[in-house]
Amino acid sequence: MTTARDLHLWSDGPNSLAPGPLNAITDVEGVRVGHHTLSGNGLATGVTAVLPHGDDPFRLKVRAAVEIINGFGKSAGLVQVAELGTIETPLLLTNTFGVSACTEALVRRAIAANPAIGRETSTVNAVVLECNDGAISDIQALAVTPQHADQALDAAASGPVAQGAVGAGTGMTAFGFKAGIGTASRKMRIGGRDHMLGALVLANFGRAGDLVLPDGRRPDPRGPAAPEKGSVIVLLATDLPLSDRQLQRVTRRAGAGLARLGAFWGHGSGDIALGFTTADPVAHDGPDFQSVARIADRHIDIPFRAATEATQEAVLNALCASPATAGRSGRSFPSLADWAEANRP
Repeated sequence: MTTARDLHLWSDGPNSLAPGPLNAITDVEGVRVGHHTLSGNGLATGVTAVLPHGDDPFRLKVRAAVEIINGFGKSAGLVQVAELGTIETPLLLTNTFGVSACTEALVRRAIAANPAIGRETSTVNAVVLECNDGAISDIQALAVTPQHADQALDAAASGPVAQGAVGAGTGMTAFGFKAGIGTASRKMRIGGRDHMLGALVLANFGRAGDLVLPDGRRPDPRGPAAPEKGSVIVLLATDLPLSDRQLQRVTRRAGAGLARLGAFWGHGSGDIALGFTTADPVAHDGPDFQSVARIADRHIDIPFRAATEATQEAVLNALCASPATAGRSGRSFPSLADWAEANRP
């Protein structure tokens, strides 16, 4: 698996934060990622699962924030996340027409673990996010099923994360190149303590010719500069104690990472960031009052930078890890890795 660092498309600047050991969202302790890929017979799609911790997420919810950068999207569960500030299921990524199947899988799994859901206790808010992979995959096939979502969930593990054309990223494109799943992380030293922030992206956005590399070069995919009608989902995970307000502000900085790449969040693009912290989880049947730790705002620029850098590098990794692929209409989506090898500075 080729990354932006392997191709010298990313180099840490004098003020940059260092990556974690895996340079992946799984550098945040407890976070696990799994994929299930569907390919062949006109399909290039799948499901990617992100689990925030190893416990039952309904019984022990993580605090979260959502930032709608541009809302041309069909995700599930975001309204309640914005209102209550918690996540109570694993997070699933898939194609636009796979949202309902993935939602069903999450609801059934939560009920199996908690039979009181919807009867003696509240219902469950399944969170599923999507991008349209119809440029490569036959999205009208409605190929993603609840069973595929279960397979991605069952495959979730800590450690290195497969990137590129895998899981939900199998049929995605960005800036005229083949893209998909990408991840990166940053270490943060605050108040004498070490903390981690990781990003995982589903990259399917950006007009051909608009991509800006960290060294200022603009790769030319030699394809038509069609209107911006893609999407990008950014998941941010951290173990840093943050208040709800601070978590929202950090999540918002994913947009800065996208802008560094040349994105302008076009009319037809669904650009959504969802951030969560594993610090101070919320028990479903918790005490009447709960204390929440938070960093002092004088340190907030550190996670702001971490979110920006990790998002930017994660998108580049999604591009570098993806092979050249032919689209359904015959258009070719080249590999950024191939371009980088042919255009070494």
